[in-house]
Amino acid sequence: MCGIAGYIGKRQASEFLLDALKKLEYRGYDSSGMAVLSEENTLNCVRSIGRINALEEKLKGMKSNGSIGIAHTRWATHGYPSEANAHPHSDCSGNIFVVHNGIIENYKILKEDLIKNGHKFQSNTDTEVIAHLIEERFKGSLEQTLADVLKCIEGAYALAVISKNDPGKIVVAKKSSPLVICIGKNENFIASDSSAVAGYTDKVIYLDDGELGIVTKDDCKIVSIANNNKVHKECCSVDLDVSEIRKNGYEHFLLKEIFEIPEVVKNSTRGRMILDQGLVKLGGLEVLDQDKLRNINRIIIIACGTASLAGFVGEYMLEEYAGIPVEVELGSEFRYRKPIIDSKTAVIAISQSGETADTIASLLEAKRKGALTLGIVNTVGSTISRETEAGVYNHAGPELSVASTKAFVSQIIVLALFTIYLGRTRDMSLVMGKRIIEEIDKLPCLIEETLKNHEQIKSLAAKYSKYKNFLFLGRKYNYPIAREGALKLKEIAYHIHAEGYAGGEMKHGPIAMIDENFPSVFVVPNDSVYEKMWSNMEEIKARRGKIIAITTKGNKNIEDIADDVIYIPKTLEMLTPVLTTTPLHLFAAYMGMEFGFDIDKPRNLAKSVTVE
Repeated sequence: MCGIAGYIGKRQASEFLLDALKKLEYRGYDSSGMAVLSEENTLNCVRSIGRINALEEKLKGMKSNGSIGIAHTRWATHGYPSEANAHPHSDCSGNIFVVHNGIIENYKILKEDLIKNGHKFQSNTDTEVIAHLIEERFKGSLEQTLADVLKCIEGAYALAVISKNDPGKIVVAKKSSPLVICIGKNENFIASDSSAVAGYTDKVIYLDDGELGIVTKDDCKIVSIANNNKVHKECCSVDLDVSEIRKNGYEHFLLKEIFEIPEVVKNSTRGRMILDQGLVKLGGLEVLDQDKLRNINRIIIIACGTASLAGFVGEYMLEEYAGIPVEVELGSEFRYRKPIIDSKTAVIAISQSGETADTIASLLEAKRKGALTLGIVNTVGSTISRETEAGVYNHAGPELSVASTKAFVSQIIVLALFTIYLGRTRDMSLVMGKRIIEEIDKLPCLIEETLKNHEQIKSLAAKYSKYKNFLFLGRKYNYPIAREGALKLKEIAYHIHAEGYAGGEMKHGPIAMIDENFPSVFVVPNDSVYEKMWSNMEEIKARRGKIIAITTKGNKNIEDIADDVIYIPKTLEMLTPVLTTTPLHLFAAYMGMEFGFDIDKPRNLAKSVTVE
């Protein structure tokens, strides 16, 4: 959600800022803009609604020279998408410009007071109050003024501010929304996501909540907002491969990322499986007191959206093979309950970005209650990776399409590894540990085999694109996958409504909708619930419903009942979600393409949901 970029140094700021905004497009946005401080100490601001190329066109005809600047991609929270509501926002005089991710919860009260004092507002956003507050309280130092202003602000923010009244610096601050300072040679950068600086530097400083940074071209100083004390921060190196944020011949990032899944599985498991001992080595968990981990008697998985569905797959795995009770909770709801947690409860936060606001808030609540906190994230140095006691990285590489595919599969793989890791400290036998590891090791080849069905799946998307509703059904391990299939279809091909249900629940309501115009997608591999799923297919067929079935290769009987069949290779039941997911992701992608949608950037959606 929203993207921030900033530059101060020796090159034209607008050139870097435009490039950075393009790299941040995947986060989701509806407008964009930048403000550049020229050598003549004038501030020039350009804003546009729509895609970055619209901003690029406007920049061609406008003066934007200067070596200091800030930029933003906005995903509307307060005020509809418009140029007036796009960032950066300024004060009355145009001397101060601000970009902001997050939500200022008390902005209405602040705005009313500012209006009484004569301030004129140009937008409907919460962000604009920050610029006017700085203007009202400015006493010569931008950083001291911002620190003073932030003490009266309630809510979440990642901020970057420039002012021609105190030039030569960018002042930044963070609370509950990600922000990094990236260090170059005689130049420095700021970003909401380190991918924005790929190709420029790999040196990153992560701001923590309550910190303010003063960034010049040669220096970076971090202080506490509360007391102005200097904070020592370590500079980290991050692996930022520019090639990973290119399409590499694919029409869309989404397709590229689906076809990268075999390699992602290899990367998620590389160096982590010890076959001859039936063990898994997870370096991120070795920092823990192993007795504490061994003695946990309950696991709560917190996540949102697609990540929560990976969590549900993990629930089945951990209970069946590690013998530990597991609950999966939505991050957006968990924090508002009064969960019963003690020191023998482990809370696992799952998030691709590691910056999902609701999940972070729930994680912090679990920490306050004394839980062992663990993370499964894809982004190194993210908030969840820093706030948890230990965790495991996905190693899925950058995922630029808004709809998560390869990160989702990698989350399931990591949960399978975690299951072995815990299971082998309990009742899981050497034989079972070895068997699961052997099957995980085969998965990249099996996924590649499944991907060979892509032309068939593309044809099915064309065939079924005339239908407006779909029901997705699965049981046990593939119940969450049915929900994932429905979610992806809604996300990517949003002219279609879809619902995912447990097979046994279908006759408790949803079957009322079924007729010849309401197809059902059955996730029905040859597993322990196959016969039950067959009965559900019979019930759909009796109502003249059309059936697309995803099943195990060699199962020809299913062709007697299904209208169309997609085959996947055989694997262990607990690992079938890795294979059944691929056809569903492809089906949604091709369906979106049938409608001519930008499947990388579905409308109204954001990649990293950093507000509640």
